[in-house]
Amino acid sequence: MRAISFCLCYVWPLRSLSLYLLNNRKTNKINIIETTTYRPRRTGERKRKSVRGCICGPDLAVIALKIVKKGDAEIDGVTTDNKPRRLGPKRASYIRKVFALRKKDDVRKYVVRREVKKGDKTFYKSPKIQRLVTEKRLRRKTLLKKAKLANYKKSKELRAKYDKVLSKYIKERKAQHHAAPVEAPKEEAKKAAPAKK
Repeated sequence: MRAISFCLCYVWPLRSLSLYLLNNRKTNKINIIETTTYRPRRTGERKRKSVRGCICGPDLAVIALKIVKKGDAEIDGVTTDNKPRRLGPKRASYIRKVFALRKKDDVRKYVVRREVKKGDKTFYKSPKIQRLVTEKRLRRKTLLKKAKLANYKKSKELRAKYDKVLSKYIKERKAQHHAAPVEAPKEEAKKAAPAKK
């Protein structure tokens, strides 16, 4: 068994990396690299995280344990019983993989149903299949594709119309500019000033 975490008032992970953490109290430690207690979001990021020493004591309320290695002897009810999975696969591709189905086979016939009894009545529950490609979905996809293509053609036509109108307007403006009358030049000859006496 290996201790993963404990519950005192907050869930802190147990660490035994160095002699600094060989105690039974909460300590602060800088996690420089990616470890079990910290996942850095950027390269080289460091953060101070609260961890607790690896020595267990009477102050712990709950200790989470993990089985690391199976021993020589069997444990009744743990290693002797084979418990099947309660729920089957939910995704369409996983159902195909489990039952080795082909693409044309109907996945809905192979959904794992579980029996539920309520009083005298017995009924079966089955999960909703995810990522299931049906005829309805294919039809909808075709319609969306057609609508997208129609919008593209329509916008292309409108753009062509706009360019045509714009070029016509520019030509008209240019024609108006060239046809405008040129202003008469100012009289260069000015009356001579009277001679001073």
